[in-house]
Amino acid sequence: MSTIDWIVLGLTLLIIIVYGLYRSRTTKDLNGYFRSNQNMPWFLVLLSIMGTQASAITFLSAPGQAYTDGMRFVQYYFGLPLAMVVICIAFVPVFSKLNVYTAYEFLEKRFDVRTRTLTSILFLISRGLSTGISVYAPAIILSSLFGWNIYFTNVVMGGLLIIYTVSGGARAVAFTQQIQFLIIFVGMFLAGYLVVKMLPDSVGFLDALHVSGKLGKLNVITTGFKEGSFDWSDKYNIWSGIFGGFFLALSYFGTDQSQVGRYLTAKSLRESRMGLLMNGLVKVPMQFLILLIGTLVFCFYCFFQAPIFFNQVELKKLENSAVYKDSIQTIQESYVQIAEQKSNAVNLYSNARHDQNEAVQQEQIDTLRVLQTRGDALRSKVKHWIKSPEIRGDSNDTNYIFLRFVIDYLPKGIVGLLIAIIFLAAWGSIAAALNSLASSSIIDIHKRFSKKTRTPSQEYNLSRWYTFGWGIFSISVACFAYNLGNSLIEVVNILGSIFYGPMLGIFLCAFWMKRCSSKAVFYAALLAQLTVILFFSLTAVSFLWYNVIGCLVLMFSAWCFSFVWKRNFL
Repeated sequence: MSTIDWIVLGLTLLIIIVYGLYRSRTTKDLNGYFRSNQNMPWFLVLLSIMGTQASAITFLSAPGQAYTDGMRFVQYYFGLPLAMVVICIAFVPVFSKLNVYTAYEFLEKRFDVRTRTLTSILFLISRGLSTGISVYAPAIILSSLFGWNIYFTNVVMGGLLIIYTVSGGARAVAFTQQIQFLIIFVGMFLAGYLVVKMLPDSVGFLDALHVSGKLGKLNVITTGFKEGSFDWSDKYNIWSGIFGGFFLALSYFGTDQSQVGRYLTAKSLRESRMGLLMNGLVKVPMQFLILLIGTLVFCFYCFFQAPIFFNQVELKKLENSAVYKDSIQTIQESYVQIAEQKSNAVNLYSNARHDQNEAVQQEQIDTLRVLQTRGDALRSKVKHWIKSPEIRGDSNDTNYIFLRFVIDYLPKGIVGLLIAIIFLAAWGSIAAALNSLASSSIIDIHKRFSKKTRTPSQEYNLSRWYTFGWGIFSISVACFAYNLGNSLIEVVNILGSIFYGPMLGIFLCAFWMKRCSSKAVFYAALLAQLTVILFFSLTAVSFLWYNVIGCLVLMFSAWCFSFVWKRNFL
């Protein structure tokens, strides 16, 4: 990066850290540290909710996801608005009335301490692992940019983040997310604008959309049906999005303390509901626009030479290897030739579109599809070599596509800003996650089982130590997150879906199965969790269905167990 980029990056991050420390002033007790004294207005609740879910993974991996797989990932969010309505009706009033610190306190009041502890542990495992992957996401940037050791980079990223999270708790998280989102939206708008502006003069925004659409990248709605039958392994389609996405969103926002803790900071029940409902309205179009940037980058690389592999560190390993050195050079020469042919074909298509010459348009689109297939075949061969025993590298470069474009083509200053955006998004989500992990650890585990009495000040200090401890744990997980084989945005959602279904089932039993016993729910939860793990390990069913499976298996099993144990369930 240039000196200007370093200045922009450094100043942006410094402002966030200083502002977070400044706004961290609150009462030094658990209410101040975890709930910000419950004085947050709805718009801060909204920004905190969005900032928690929109991590660096969203801005780093989502454009690459659209580049490789099109925009069908947006269907993943189609169940979100309805889930927000259900949570506002069923979940929030209960949490508000009981004045809880964590969602899992309610479960002890409804069932018993065993069920509360189990659910809390499921949350701690899933969120702790996911937070580690979120730490790893921005570390990729520095590692890729400068060839730094990934372990050192994880420590630096995690260490900087822990500073204001430990110091300020929920209040620092909420207020810093205000500035973070302002900078993020400005930066992403600039990125989208510059992609279009850098296209040839004769190609505009609509032309770029036409090219992307003809090559299958604007697949916003897909049915999941192939050859007359439904493909349960299809990750993203309208049905998995509406049903699986609904259950996932209901689980995430209703039972995951990293989100529940955001709207527990609101000054009233109305403010909590407003923040959640606005999130339901804003999230889908926001994700659509982020994915749209990925399709524009795809169109850009139809006109200009794209790297055969976007992770330059792994590509250099091939280029310097004794086994593949000559082969990679030959393939790269072929890839350059295909890129030149694609550029020529897409220019001819664009001109024919302006001239309304449909015959030439169709001819060039057919040519582009053939060239795209050839190029993808060469990329696949390179990926196969990278994961070979001789190289043992990370063969998935989805997470590097947008980053590579930013570094190679955007103006000085903008590069620093966009990389700062990815850092800020990471810090916002990770800080909220660490705060929630600490709150569940001390409220649901430590205070519940410790017999030692502590003053509010001592509890406050202990909470900070728990936050620090989870920060260290997340850094440790990040060090083992290398070569996961999927885009990071998929990895995080798969990980959450393994645990969220049973967690949601426990809460739905608590709300709507009033005569279901605690014993029945506890053993049903163990069975449901085992079922989801088996589906994950032994089947090709898409991860979005795990949430439905886990929830329904738990509720049905709890009903059966209650019946067997002679509880009058109906």
